[in-house]
Amino acid sequence: MHNAAEGTEDISPRQFRALSEFRYQIRRFQHFSEAAARALGLKPQQHQLLLAVKGFDGEGRGPTIGYLAERLQVRHHSAVELVDRLETHGMVQRRAGERDRRQVIVALSDAGEQILKGLAAQHVTEIQQIGPGLVDALQQVLESESDAGAG
Repeated sequence: MHNAAEGTEDISPRQFRALSEFRYQIRRFQHFSEAAARALGLKPQQHQLLLAVKGFDGEGRGPTIGYLAERLQVRHHSAVELVDRLETHGMVQRRAGERDRRQVIVALSDAGEQILKGLAAQHVTEIQQIGPGLVDALQQVLESESDAGAG
């Protein structure tokens, strides 16, 4: 495990300001995203799971529970519980893997697809609005890091 206090003497006040602004911008977007999901009756992790299913790029196989657990950074059993809840609400469907029948593949239902499309449209609009501030904040972190290495 990395010691968080290691190397702090090399962090300039400018870097701290840049990191603070970057975290603020990320949190601002996360807050928007969580509120948008809740307004549609979804928990934020359920929205994230729907997005991970839709965003899967595995050549038609479909995402497995293990893949979804990794994408959401949760334990396998937590991903199973999320899929269970979304399946109960008719937003996802499960099927057995074609090559390995023990594997569970998750797919969006029509209802899940429609909810996700609405949320995605809201998110794209929000990113278009706050994106420049987030990019600027990230650029400041990257510049302050390179400035620190030059000194």
